[in-house]
Parts: sequence; structure tokens; C-alpha cells
Amino acid sequence: MHHHLLWHCPMPTTIHANHHYQSQSVTTIFLCPSALDASIYYRLCPSPLARPLTFICNYHPPPTTTLFSSTSHPFILCRQLNAQNRWPDVEMEAVAAKSVKVDGAAAKYVNMEAVVASSIEERSKSDGGGESSQHRVFGGVSSVRHRIGGSQGMSSLVCAGRAGEQNLVVEEEEVFQTLESPLPRVFPGQAHPLGVSEVETGTNFALFSQNATAVTLCLVLQERGIHNKSEQEMIELSLDPQVNKTGDIWHICVEDLPRSNVCYGYRVNGPQDWHQGHRFDNGNILIDPYAKLVEGRRVFGDASNKMSKFMGTYDFDFLPFDWGENYKLPNIPENDLVIYEMNVRAFTADETSGLDPKIRGSYLGVIEKIPHLVELGVNAVELLPVFEFDEMELQRRPNPRDHMINTWGYSTINFFAPMSRYASNGGGPLNASQEFKKMVKALHDAGIEVILDVVYNHTNEADDENPYTTSFRGIDNKVYYMVDFQNNGQLLNFSGCGNTLNCNHPVVMELILDSLRHWVVEYHVDGFRFDLASALCRGTDGSPLSAPPLIRAIAKDKVLSRCKIIAEPWDCGGLYLVGKFPNWDRWAEWNGKYRDDVRRFIKGDIAMKGSFATRIAGSADLYQVNKRKPYHGINFVIAHDGFTLYDLVSYNFKHNDANGEGGNDGCNDNFSWNCGFEDPNIKALRLRQMKNFHVALMISQGTPMMLMGDEYGHTRYGNNNSYGHDNALNHFLWDQLEAKNEHFRFFSETIKFRRSHYVFRRENFIGKNEVTWHEDNWDNLESKFLAFTLHDENGGDVYVAFNAHDYFVRAVIPSPPQRSRWFRVVDTNLESPTDFVSEGVSGVEDIYHIAPHSCIILQAKP
Repeated sequence: MHHHLLWHCPMPTTIHANHHYQSQSVTTIFLCPSALDASIYYRLCPSPLARPLTFICNYHPPPTTTLFSSTSHPFILCRQLNAQNRWPDVEMEAVAAKSVKVDGAAAKYVNMEAVVASSIEERSKSDGGGESSQHRVFGGVSSVRHRIGGSQGMSSLVCAGRAGEQNLVVEEEEVFQTLESPLPRVFPGQAHPLGVSEVETGTNFALFSQNATAVTLCLVLQERGIHNKSEQEMIELSLDPQVNKTGDIWHICVEDLPRSNVCYGYRVNGPQDWHQGHRFDNGNILIDPYAKLVEGRRVFGDASNKMSKFMGTYDFDFLPFDWGENYKLPNIPENDLVIYEMNVRAFTADETSGLDPKIRGSYLGVIEKIPHLVELGVNAVELLPVFEFDEMELQRRPNPRDHMINTWGYSTINFFAPMSRYASNGGGPLNASQEFKKMVKALHDAGIEVILDVVYNHTNEADDENPYTTSFRGIDNKVYYMVDFQNNGQLLNFSGCGNTLNCNHPVVMELILDSLRHWVVEYHVDGFRFDLASALCRGTDGSPLSAPPLIRAIAKDKVLSRCKIIAEPWDCGGLYLVGKFPNWDRWAEWNGKYRDDVRRFIKGDIAMKGSFATRIAGSADLYQVNKRKPYHGINFVIAHDGFTLYDLVSYNFKHNDANGEGGNDGCNDNFSWNCGFEDPNIKALRLRQMKNFHVALMISQGTPMMLMGDEYGHTRYGNNNSYGHDNALNHFLWDQLEAKNEHFRFFSETIKFRRSHYVFRRENFIGKNEVTWHEDNWDNLESKFLAFTLHDENGGDVYVAFNAHDYFVRAVIPSPPQRSRWFRVVDTNLESPTDFVSEGVSGVEDIYHIAPHSCIILQAKP
């Protein structure tokens, strides 16, 4: 009887004639993953083994289709010929009854373990000793691909394989290069934890994808000092869904991988049904959503490497970070916070910082400037996004914005990895991780908390028109993003950036929670500000939820229990939740109504006095619900998006032409006032208005937040959406800080005054006995004057008055508490240094003439 022996092709090989499976009565059948590989194998097989033999392909087109043939050696495609083979769980002999017709004869499965063992033994003997490094045994993987970066022609070949199969390396240089290093041994792996982890048998990789039909792990073993992945070899291991998949998680364990200097990613394929929300394309190498570090270009804004690819990486060799014996978390009460919103790179990138160029714009650069933050008086920094992002994304294709560099970072690539180009001197992801921790430690040692601005509402992958696929879109778009199934499966866009993360899907929700916990446990951060947080309050179909599972889970999570959690309570889909954000008495909110009402009153709009009083008293109309506190309202006049404080008092309209969008970007409702035509008096008024805004912010109940640069009057020349300018438009200009020292002194003293007086930062909403409003004219819509006294149980009352009229107001000063008198601390109409005198100036009379567009603070002292 003429038998056919089925051989699952490993790597292409020069096949030795002395292998025992040669027989006059056996046709060797090679199971190949593609027709291309089958043709290559056929060319490589020498006589006498190659006569007779048959190649069988394991992919499309449909079964039994003749692909091409010679007169004696037909190439027959037979998809999933070995679908029942679950080696090593099920031995091949157990399914020997399964057969396929080849040239009219039955091709039977045989025990491949015996074949491989015999082949290795014979090859080992012929090589004069032990097992060759090229005879590595594979388990739980259906194919292996080797790709040599930079090689030409047929440099990548896929070969079918199963557990127990032999790795054989081609010796025909014409087809592809021979690897000097041996292939790794692999095992089925385990489903948890997601991402990459060390296990007893090696390095485990686990990836969630519910809808994928094929997953390939791609590995690049980097040489130290070489960071260009295209110049290094890539190993691709295709996972067998019968062996390497548990539920919706694909997994594989690789033995003897280096513990560092390895980059990895995935090719993922699946259904091509666009209208069902799928966007699979295995031409992309995708970043593991759970990668803790990401390797890409090393230098921020490097235009010569703007098309850089990003891959996950890891380092299990690095020793745990030493936080120090005396290290402790600041744990600042929320009502005591003064937040400073800042950008890590922009803070020290300018040459006027005076720092070594190697650390400008880095985490280490921030450390060098901590004394400035201490002198200013803030005790928390809110860092614009520090998750890995691609600052060159706007330059990847021709478009009106391709001159810009994304410096704000609201375009997340990965939720676990710190921005690698914030490392000093192009140090890469591991150094970025370590230096981020050094920064956090140094800030904590200075009594300053670290709050991260996090972007979980969307990612960098943009829209369907111009997608930038790096991870989630290619891994499982239908799960990770909100999809409109009523509109041909298009992406829903509540972020204004082309996509919306499907945050309340259980898998995505757990990803976000794992990410937050990672930053708290690994990096010791103290809190998070959630960008466009209303998008996190939408269901998988985009509809608003009254009790969003993710928002509740964050509020109730034990690891996050010590953290400040702050919502930006709106999104680009119109879901405005200021004062109504689901909170579980934990969530704080950016108080957008505070910003608008304070701006309008200070600049002199009518009918704003009542609203202004409500805002500076803690916005009880918004937050005095259940157990919420005044500090759950984050008060701000200025933030990163919008005018700077100087521009707020210098421009009536935005000037965004430099952004390349014809002035259509950025908010039009700025409530700004340029104070009039340029002259010395107008410039003085602008300076006075900046001080008025700052005083209002620092005497308000609630948590104040100011923007980096406002302490010296930074200008962006009217650009209220400067996200794409890596230059002086956004950079902190240290020479201007020095030149405007008087402005800085006023800002610093005002912050410290707030922090030293409890009447401005009460834990509970102020009661009737804690404030006296010196006002009997609430119904007068034309009134722009407001005065009040905050009462201190210890007698240190504080009188505050704001005059937004364009004329002097004769204010009657109330009597001070018994055995005390009034001291003038602030009068914004006075020149420095008399505009702020921390110890106070005595001699305040019963009548005080308050100048136009100015404010005063009086303090009662014995």
C-alpha cells in the first residue's frame, strides 16, 4: 500500500536524505501556510527526497482547489487539514482516522513526536554531538516568521508548526538570510496577567481580542545602543487559537528571551466587515494596550524620524526604584490644594531656562525648577498628558496642520507608558520611567502633589477618513471604540478627535482601571484630571448614562481611594455636566461656570454681581448636594486651552491663524476684553485686571487652579488653541519671569495669603454666621461692586471688595472685630510693592475710595 506521510513544515530547510521517513512507499506531504511558501519549499528540496512529494497549503482559496502543479507534483490547497490536531494535548495518532485524498491516495496523520525526535537525534549524531542550536522544539504556536530588517527580496517566510516540531533553518542564501541566533522555545502560555510578564517557563505575552481570528506576536531583539527597529531582525510567532487562546485572550510563553532590550507588538487579523465595526489589518504591527513601556523615536520633535514606528518593550533586569527611607506621600487635604497646570516639556524646553540642553524639556528639567514652584506657593502640579503620544502625528501626511508638533499630548498611544521623549538626552522609555519617578519623588519631597491630566475619552488613532492605526483600532475596534451601527459602522465622535473610547465596555473599563492603578502603585501619583470626562459617562451606543459603571468604579476603587479625581464635565457631543457629574461624593469637577461668571464680572459685564458672589462663595448651587464639598469645585479663570491670563485682558478675539485651520479652531466665547487701545494707561489697566482675576481666584471657596506662565504674564499673542507649537508660544520664558519679578511677587504673595488663612478654604460651605455681604443692591443689574467680610472665629476677619465699574466707588468699611483694627493687605490699584503688603498697612479709615477696575483686601489684627 502506498502511504502518504504528512509533515508540518517548520522553517524552510535543506532536507537530509538519511531521515527515516524516506521510503519508496511513502509520499511526503508538506503542510504549508501559503502557496508562496509551498513553491519555495519545493525549490529547496533536493533529490532523492523530493521524489515523490506533495505540498499542501493551509490557507485560502477554498479546499481541494488546485493552485498550480507540475506533471508529477501537484500543489493542493487544503485549508485546516489538521483542525483536530491539538498537540501536545491530543497526539496525532489519536486522529489517524482523519484523512485527505492526495492523488487519489489516503494521507494519514502520524505521530510527529517520533519523527521529530528521530530527526533531531540523527542530525545531532551527524553533527558530532549534542543538540544543534537550530534544533529547538516549538510548542503551542502555529507558525513562525523571520524578517530581517533591510533585506531585500524574499526575506520573510512563514512555516506551519505545532508543539514538538523541529526548527530547521534554510541554507539557501539566495532566498533569505540565516539567523545567527537560535529561535526561542515557546509554550502555550497563560491568559493572565494581560501584557508581558515573567513566568517560570519564560516571558508570557497575553492580548485581549474578542473578534480576532489570527494573532501573531512580533519580537525584535535589540542590540544595546541600536534603537532603529527597522535595522534589526524580527521574529514573528503566529498563535494557534486551539492552543494559544483562552476565552477572548490570546497568549504565548517564550523561553529564554532577554529580560530587556526586546521590542514587541502584534499583527492581528479578523473579519473585514466594516459595517459591523471591524478594522482588522494584519499589515500593521500593533502596540500591546498593556505595554508598560513604549519604544519609538528617542528625540522629541525629530523631523528626520517623524514616521517612527512604536512598539512595546520591557525591562525585567532593572532594580526597583528606591523611593528612600524617609519618603512619604504629601497627602494634602483637598481644601488646602493650590493647583498649577503645567506642561512637562514646555516648562524647561526654552534655552532661557538656563539648563543643560540634555535635560531641557524633560522630567529631570522639572526637578531643577522645583524651587520656582515652592517660591510661587503652589502645592500641586497638574501635568498635561504624560502618557506616550506621537508629537509628530500631524506631519505623517500632507494637511493644513503638517507644520505643527503636538506639544500638549492629548492624543494617547498607550495608557501605561510614560512619555519616552520626556526622558533626558534621548534616553528612551526605561530612562523615562525612572526619571518620572525621580520627578515625583522630588516634588513630593518639596510638599507638592502630582496630578495627571489623563485622556481616556479617545486615542491617537483618529477617524475612518485618515486613521493612524497603532493599537486598539487594529486589535479590536468594535470593542475599544464606540461604533454607530445605524450608520454603516462609522466611529462615533464625542471627543472632537475622530473616535471615542468605549469606556463602559467591561474590557475597556478594566483597562482604564488597571492603568490608573498602575500610575498610583508604580509611579506614586496623587490624582487624575479626566479630559472630556462626560464622554466617560456614555454607554456603548453613545447614549448618556445616569450611573456610568466606570465613573462609579473609579470612585469606589480601593487603590484609588487616596487620589484626587477631577472631571472635565463636558464633551464635544454636548453633554454638559457641570454640577451634575455623577460623583458618589468623590469626584471633583472643573467648574466651567466659575470661569465664565468670574471673567464676565471682572471685565465689567452687567447683571453678573449675584453670579460672581455665588461663585466665589463656593458654587453651592452646583455642589451643595449630598456630601459634596466646596473643594469639589475646581475654580479656574485660565487653563491650557483658551487664552492665557495676559491674553484674556489684551485681546477681544482669538488669533489662531498659525494653526492652519483658517481660524476655525478654538473657542469663540472667551469673555475677554482688551481694555482699550494701546497706551500706558491701558497697559496699567491690563496689569491691574490680571491681579484682580488672581485675587478673585485665591479668595474663592473651592480649589483654585492657575496656569503655568500666568505668574509672569505669558502671552500666546491671542492664540487660544496653541496645542501644535513647540516654541516660545507655549514655552515658559524664564527671562520674562526675571524681568517681571514684581508681577510674580504679587501672584506668589496672594497664593501664600490664601494658604495661611482658613477663611478662604473652608471644608464646608460657608454659613450665615461665616460671611457678611455688605450689599443691599442685589437687584440692581447695573451694579458692578461687591463687598463682603469673611469671619474668623479667632478674630482674624478679612474684608474683600471688588469694583468692576469704570469709576471710583466710595465704600463704607465695617467695624473690625473687638480689640482689632483693619490693615490693608491688597490694593490692586497701587504700584508694586505697595499693591500687596503681607503684614498689612495700618491706618485704614471708615471710608475707602476703591479705584475703577480694582479690588482690595483688608485684614483685622489686634
